[in-house]
Amino acid sequence: MPMSKTRVVVTRKLPDAIETRMMELFDVQLNLTDDPMPKADIIEAVKTADVLVPTVTDRIDASVLSQSGENLRLVANYGTGVDHIDLATARQRNITVTNTPDVLTEDTADMTMGLILAVSRRLTEGERQLRSGDWAGWSPTGMLGHRIYGKRLGIVGMGRIGQALARRARGFGLSIHYHNRHPVHEELEGELEATYWESLDQMLARMDVISINCPHTPATYHLLSARRLKLLQPQAVIVNTSRGEVIDENALTRMLVGGEIGGAGLDVFEHEPAVNPKLVALDNVVLLPHMGSATHEGRIDMGEKVLINIKTFIDGHNPPDRVLGEGF
Repeated sequence: MPMSKTRVVVTRKLPDAIETRMMELFDVQLNLTDDPMPKADIIEAVKTADVLVPTVTDRIDASVLSQSGENLRLVANYGTGVDHIDLATARQRNITVTNTPDVLTEDTADMTMGLILAVSRRLTEGERQLRSGDWAGWSPTGMLGHRIYGKRLGIVGMGRIGQALARRARGFGLSIHYHNRHPVHEELEGELEATYWESLDQMLARMDVISINCPHTPATYHLLSARRLKLLQPQAVIVNTSRGEVIDENALTRMLVGGEIGGAGLDVFEHEPAVNPKLVALDNVVLLPHMGSATHEGRIDMGEKVLINIKTFIDGHNPPDRVLGEGF
């Protein structure tokens, strides 16, 4: 497949430097408006493209892939999560799927730590009070939050981001606990001074802060179900920078409204971009528009990963970030 004739379709606007390099290397169809590409347009694209570059906002399911032309051999995802891509159908049609791991780790861990602080210390609530003109001055009992030093952090999913979060949290004096399919290596566990819980239920019941850092797969859909959320301590804080589908959002909302959980920091939502208006109305919830990885540096690094994956593939080699399976 000659590089000059490789047809690449990009579904969203990417950083200028990445789009420019793509134009130099490939026959590229760009999305200049940054509006999500309609499904009908994606279906038309896969009929003629050699490579599709989607993002998390695109659902590349069986109804899309089943209409792909014989030239489509690579879906080079711009992002780490691939729960929006039907991997089974891709395999059946001999379409390789790649993603962009590692480059978002530090940015997402930063945002997760920021949400833990923001919820525990009521940072955004205080900021809103000040801007509204309602602040009457310092008070001994005004805007009291909770200290995080000395508290227990339970990490659900001890992958790259979970580990990066653990390193940050140790610096704030939190004790590290985690649930994972398997314990991490003993040396890493020792470095992080982390305690492994084989039982997620048991860990949830004992933590002050819960952070969701596992991917969304069929096995993790509503992993934090209504039953499991009921196990949380009444002052517990839950933070999610992974995928909204991992938490039963309706159950979480009911418990927050009822005062059964201390607070929540959410960067992702089960039906985004739609957000439950009951969540928006709560003061003890910090809501962000899926911006955990939104840094200039991270977006450039993601694009460079996509470029390497495409070029390696069309040169006849296995791309470095080929997606092989699921799990956490």
